[in-house]
Amino acid sequence: MISPLAVIDPKARIGSNVTIEPFTMVYGDVEIGDGTWIASNVTIYDGARIGKNCRIFPGAVISAIPQDLKYKGEKTTAEIGDNTTIREFVTMNKGTSDKMKTVIGSNCLVMAYAHIAHDCILGSHIIMANNATLAGHVQIDDWAILEGLVAVQQFIHIGAHSFIAGSSLVRKNVPPYAKAAREPLSYIGVNSVGLKRRGFSNEDINTIQDIYRILFVQNNNMKKAIAEIESEIPDGRFKSEILQFIEQSPKGLMRGFTPSEGEDE
Repeated sequence: MISPLAVIDPKARIGSNVTIEPFTMVYGDVEIGDGTWIASNVTIYDGARIGKNCRIFPGAVISAIPQDLKYKGEKTTAEIGDNTTIREFVTMNKGTSDKMKTVIGSNCLVMAYAHIAHDCILGSHIIMANNATLAGHVQIDDWAILEGLVAVQQFIHIGAHSFIAGSSLVRKNVPPYAKAAREPLSYIGVNSVGLKRRGFSNEDINTIQDIYRILFVQNNNMKKAIAEIESEIPDGRFKSEILQFIEQSPKGLMRGFTPSEGEDE
């Protein structure tokens, strides 16, 4: 049902069984997939591409122009995959000439007041809790979780299945499968609870822990740690994924494990 009190440009491409509640505004260069529900007081600007069976709650603003002075009006998009929920007052800006798009994948949950800036590329099954904020050009891989008030600096890469504790400031890349917390952001272990929920075996988790023990706990320098991982860890999926992530992180990773006051070494 589309409310007669919604303002919808006739050029907007709207699928079947879409609900748009009163006082929502939809611009012309917009696509909305079948079965999507859009609450009242939502603004969806030109360039929005919204998938099927999404839910967008009051006050959200999708595909507004980037908060970037380099943006010159180029035609870009803000894309949301299927089955994704966007909660109250989330803001998602469209891309710039860098990537030409901002993307949130499928089956994601973006909680109230979160912000996704221009040219961010998010995978699927991601959770961003309340007030989590991404600067421009951030990449987040599948199944990552950002707790409330996490702030991510521009051009950061957050790996798949990682977990970042609330109120963290993310200034360096966070590799896959890791948990991160403290200030400055540090490795605090493997995201074993999340991995078990998603069907990873104990053997898988132990392999990841062995890699990160060399990388983060033994306090090796990066070159020595990589050489040790290459020689001591059998070849396999997790070894290749983590080493590739490191190779693609020229600005470095978050810090290794450093015990807090009162913790044992």
